[in-house]
Amino acid sequence: MNLFAQALAWVFDPANWAGPDGLGIRLAEHLGYTALILAISAVVGIPLGYLVGHTGRGRNLVVLLSGAARALPSLGLVTLLALWLGLGLPAPVIAMVVLALPPILAGGYAGVDAVPRTVTDAAKAQGMSPLQVLTKVEAPLGLGLLMGGVRSATLQVVSTVMLAAYVSAGGLGRPLFLGLKTQDYPMMLGASLVTIALALALDVVLAGLQRWFARRGR
Repeated sequence: MNLFAQALAWVFDPANWAGPDGLGIRLAEHLGYTALILAISAVVGIPLGYLVGHTGRGRNLVVLLSGAARALPSLGLVTLLALWLGLGLPAPVIAMVVLALPPILAGGYAGVDAVPRTVTDAAKAQGMSPLQVLTKVEAPLGLGLLMGGVRSATLQVVSTVMLAAYVSAGGLGRPLFLGLKTQDYPMMLGASLVTIALALALDVVLAGLQRWFARRGR
């Protein structure tokens, strides 16, 4: 039996899904970490992105942050924060927020910036205040591009939050690092396959939402 078949057998073994250290708990932790990181990033990034897109100020900073975030080594950032904050969840959460924030910020900015000027001018001519133009015109029309940023951030987070286990947190990285330590390669590959399947499932859902919002915007 080759390694891939052994990994699939490990994934589909019901015994590996049960118990406090089973895949069921690790998958729930992984999703919980991802949701927490995306929520923090969205609370910070969406208003800032809308502000940049609406006022036109800080565009260069958004581009700079997006490029810098892609260049950051995830493992190095998690390790550095863990040395500063200690082992546990705070270090990987902060590191992943740093990585997830730029795509969401860029998506919010691009969505508002892409609204035709004739549309916003027409809204202003009807007596709308700047805040009303942003909340009732620009933000709804830009939801498709915003969802593109959220989608990109989600895929990045769900694939790299496995590093939380590197600093003694949970998630699907736990069986991966345990398999590395014990040289249980089917376990390592199996944990990776579950993570890949989760990322693909989330991508399908978010792609559908992105298309739906884009159609509504048109």
